[in-house]
Amino acid sequence: MYLCVISSYYRVTRAALGPLVMAKDPLAEAGLHFDELNKLRVLEPDVSQKTTELKEECEDFVDKIGQFQKIVGGLIELVDELAKEAETEKMKAIGARNLLKSVEKQREAQQQQLQALIAEKKMQLERYRIEYEALQKVEAEQNEFIDQFILQK
Repeated sequence: MYLCVISSYYRVTRAALGPLVMAKDPLAEAGLHFDELNKLRVLEPDVSQKTTELKEECEDFVDKIGQFQKIVGGLIELVDELAKEAETEKMKAIGARNLLKSVEKQREAQQQQLQALIAEKKMQLERYRIEYEALQKVEAEQNEFIDQFILQK
């Protein structure tokens, strides 16, 4: 209560005396100041106001950082999900490529087997052709023998 009375008296006196008192303000020299509600403060009013503004800016900054972290977190989750999908598709592509190579090797092996079978059948055909020609020759000889035997009688 006593401080409040001094505070009011000091304000009234300071306002009445004007700039002369401000130059030799013992409370200001001691680091004490009055705010707009006539409360005694340790900080100067402009320093107090700047501190309050800085505090509000810091709170806004912290809020924005929190929002940024949420956005970045969502982005990271999205990128991780896309990376997993890309990895899955990559594995599918590798599997398909390996399957294609396997099928290609099987076809090459089958083609080689078929070419070997064709070569074997060609050789068999050639043997049959030679045997057929030989049998035709034998038949011709036998027919000639039969014709000569029939003619002799």
